[in-house]
Amino acid sequence: MRDSVTIKGTGDPAALRVVVVMSTYHRSVTEALREGALAALSEAGVGSVTVVEVAGAFEIPLVARRVSESGLCDAAICLGCIIRGETPHFDYIASAVAHGIMTASQATGIPITFGVLTTNTQEEALARAGDGPSNKGREAALAAVQLANVVATFGE
Repeated sequence: MRDSVTIKGTGDPAALRVVVVMSTYHRSVTEALREGALAALSEAGVGSVTVVEVAGAFEIPLVARRVSESGLCDAAICLGCIIRGETPHFDYIASAVAHGIMTASQATGIPITFGVLTTNTQEEALARAGDGPSNKGREAALAAVQLANVVATFGE
């Protein structure tokens, strides 16, 4: 058997510059996601955090890409909430946002994590944005720190 190597990324979180791009639509949910993300970033010791607010989830990918292209961040965290309604609008928006965030990360080489909830009800969204380790904003933040450190391992 060949030797294997595991790369986890062990950079200095104090040197990381992270941007949180947050939709204000469904504000009670997205603010809870933001609080979870900010708490996780603080606990991880991240040095610089900037929050950028946008109107809705559809606007998140453009701003995440622009922020990533600016050279002002090492990682971006996208937070939003899309709740299914009675029309196919949910499907189009959820798909477009997921694809846009993935494309932005691939195009810029900057880690951009997906903390956009896609739920059937407001209650489901609030359950995923509650206090504690299951907060999806927290999970997206921790993933951003880990991914930024892994990407930094490979240089520019």
